[in-house]
Amino acid sequence: MAAPDINVELSLEELRELVPQLQQVTEKYKRSEAIQKSLFDISELASSVSDLASLYPAIHEIIAGFMPARNFYVAFLEEENAIVDFAYFVDESEDLLERQMSAEDLKNSLTGYILSSGNYLFLVKENFQQQVEQLNIRYIGPMPVDWIGVPLKRGNQIIGAMVVQSYDEAVRYKQEDLDVLLFVSQHIVNSLDRVKSRELTEKTIRQRTKQLRQMNDELQEEISERQKIESLQQALFEISELSASIDTDMNVFYAAIHDILSRLIGAPNCYVAILDSQKNSLTFPYFKDELNTQAETRSLGLGLTEYVIRQGRAALLDSTNVGQLTQDNELDERIANVMIASNDSWLGAPLFIDGNISGVIAVQSYGGSHKYTQKDLEFLRFVSHHIAVALGRKRSTEAIQTYNQQLAEKVKERTEELNQTNLYLQKQIEERKQIQQQLVYDAHHDGLTGLANRVLFNNRLELAVANKLRYPQNNFAVVFIDLDRFKQINDSLGHHAGDCFLREVAQRISSCIRGHDLLARLGGDEFVVLFDNFEVEKDIEEISSRIINAIAEPFVIDNKEVYSGASIGIAYIENGYQSADEILRDADAAMYQAKSSGRGRHVIFDKTMRDKLLEELEIESEFRQMLKLEAFECYSQPAFDLISKENIYEECYIRWEHSTLGKIKREQYWQIAEQSGLTVEMDKFMLKKACAVLKQWSLSNSQKVNHRLAINLSIHHLTQSSLAIQLVEQIKQAGVDPKKLVIEFDENDLNRRSQFVLPAIKVLKRSGITLVLDNFGSGLASLSYLYSYPFDYVKVDHRFVSTIPRSERNLKLVQSVLSISTHLKFKLIAEGIKTDEQYQALINAGCEFGQGTYLQKAQLLPICHEGIKSVEPHLI
Repeated sequence: MAAPDINVELSLEELRELVPQLQQVTEKYKRSEAIQKSLFDISELASSVSDLASLYPAIHEIIAGFMPARNFYVAFLEEENAIVDFAYFVDESEDLLERQMSAEDLKNSLTGYILSSGNYLFLVKENFQQQVEQLNIRYIGPMPVDWIGVPLKRGNQIIGAMVVQSYDEAVRYKQEDLDVLLFVSQHIVNSLDRVKSRELTEKTIRQRTKQLRQMNDELQEEISERQKIESLQQALFEISELSASIDTDMNVFYAAIHDILSRLIGAPNCYVAILDSQKNSLTFPYFKDELNTQAETRSLGLGLTEYVIRQGRAALLDSTNVGQLTQDNELDERIANVMIASNDSWLGAPLFIDGNISGVIAVQSYGGSHKYTQKDLEFLRFVSHHIAVALGRKRSTEAIQTYNQQLAEKVKERTEELNQTNLYLQKQIEERKQIQQQLVYDAHHDGLTGLANRVLFNNRLELAVANKLRYPQNNFAVVFIDLDRFKQINDSLGHHAGDCFLREVAQRISSCIRGHDLLARLGGDEFVVLFDNFEVEKDIEEISSRIINAIAEPFVIDNKEVYSGASIGIAYIENGYQSADEILRDADAAMYQAKSSGRGRHVIFDKTMRDKLLEELEIESEFRQMLKLEAFECYSQPAFDLISKENIYEECYIRWEHSTLGKIKREQYWQIAEQSGLTVEMDKFMLKKACAVLKQWSLSNSQKVNHRLAINLSIHHLTQSSLAIQLVEQIKQAGVDPKKLVIEFDENDLNRRSQFVLPAIKVLKRSGITLVLDNFGSGLASLSYLYSYPFDYVKVDHRFVSTIPRSERNLKLVQSVLSISTHLKFKLIAEGIKTDEQYQALINAGCEFGQGTYLQKAQLLPICHEGIKSVEPHLI
């Protein structure tokens, strides 16, 4: 609606009529602002949330900010395990008993339908049961009033579903709620992937840190053990010295041995028992005990000492095993009872002299004050050997000293190895610190170019906004740079060449800016620069021109010369800005305006650009609704034999009359479909309508019963032969003979993907479908299609026909193609014949077929309105 003339005085009634419209516009802009803020919040979640458990409630809160979402859940499909994981579930009428469910069990549910089909569902109570039955879905849980579910996709892969539902009659969902939910779903997937990646990285770091800490603990334990071994070695060395220097005073020798045992294994009580020559009695040359002052000579019996002598090996006896020895008649019951009652522990080792047992050395503790172990037993066994040597074979002293020396060297060698291991561990810790520093760096820089990434750039930009608010005299500007033809370079030369290209672009931009300016890569082929401390705005414009000129220079990649360009949007930071996202949004809008104005230029942002973007968003939204409701008007225009005026086929196409902008050109709404990812849906719509028209003609017994019908089809159905086979099957299932169908392919589409579509086109040809190359001459390398592709007809672009007969050059082009058609077995159609002069010139040139308003104007196909139950008035 046009704004009222400010010079015209409006009446009170007219002002009242304007109020609802102004309120509607205000609500519309408030909702747009809420959506933009939600997208920014979702993007910020990926940087601020460290784990998925915190991410899902945050997403729930954001979605609840622009639509009612008291009942909300997110489910993910794990294809490997064939399960559906309900990662987040909040419902006021239902409790989730199991977080994970079998995908097979949920196959016929609402959630299962979204996960398997990739389509969204919008169910309201007025048609809930009807749609559920139509889709053959089994509803699980309490019946809602309204229910919206959208798929979560990573590229073309369906990874999950996001659902909101209402049980309250007062809370109803609208179409705009579905549109917004679809719009933000991809942003949510991006945030999920980034948080998952960071969570996995942090988990790996924690696991590695835990491993290093465990290795350190084990090393410290081993060092401690080696220290004990060194102490043991020192004790053994002392025993060896005693053995080598033994004299007639054995009491000194025994006391020294006892002292060594006390230091290493704890021996408050120790004695040495010697077996007499007849082996009938025991004497105790050394006896040190807390409870008894001395031990008398006694005959052999069932004591602890006698048990070691009978067994001929060292023994560890305590309350755990003396009872069994009593039952085996190996130990006196009284001694066993005393040990059990007092919780005593006893170690004894035999003394071998010349291969015979000559006695026993023993240590013991009372009342559980010290429990001996097998290591203590091994040590005592070793000590007993040295004592036996000291008693009977002094000549072994030198050998023992040599052995001790070797053992000391081994301990020293092992200790040195442990020191080296310790140094290695310290190196690992240093490397871990470096990894942590690298992770911090990676989190703020682009991995490909080494430039700042979006996180670091946003942080610096937020600081610039705050600085501008505090010091208005400081100047800041953001330059948004988008590269031309990057996708073509990446697709034609490969991702490696694309990476080399982006690195070269980063170097060229860096050479054009100042050292303290911040250059960042936001992703893909988008770069941004934050300028500060400049005098006048003209300086930024001059730098932008330098950047455009630098990128316009040829690039040499893999020995191939390629060309690109840059479109630049400039946004100067003013006091009205409150966040970095607002500035980036406006710089992006200016860049988009530069691209729309012909690329290779820079544009300074003004508010009209933002209004234009909002208008385009509104057009796209209305286009989606029109396509969903199949509300487009379908027209047909026949192609004729120019001599006999016989109809060879009719071309079916749609017209769109926008509620405020009027008639939308075919090229414009196909461009909207391409940008919105709705090309395949448009193809399905056109194919469905074409099949309906052909079926109606076949049943109506009209004069069109044998007519063929043509539709324009994008190449998205032709990337694989299997897709073309499916297309043919769909036509047959619709009850239509493929020979009645004509499919036209735009030459410009083939230019982009020609190397992939030839096998699929041959599949369509074999099925009997008539193939037409449309807009011939409007693209590049046109003649290659005439030789390589089995087209039945070739349509000359209407821009060539419009200049005939004035342009002799274009007329000769038509004649040349006619000459080629004879050899290549295709027929030429002149498109866009509007005048009798054009018609006569084409007849004279030998052209047999044509199409245009001169021959017959397009006619409405009523069949295209069948099946539409309700359409909002402004959409028709």
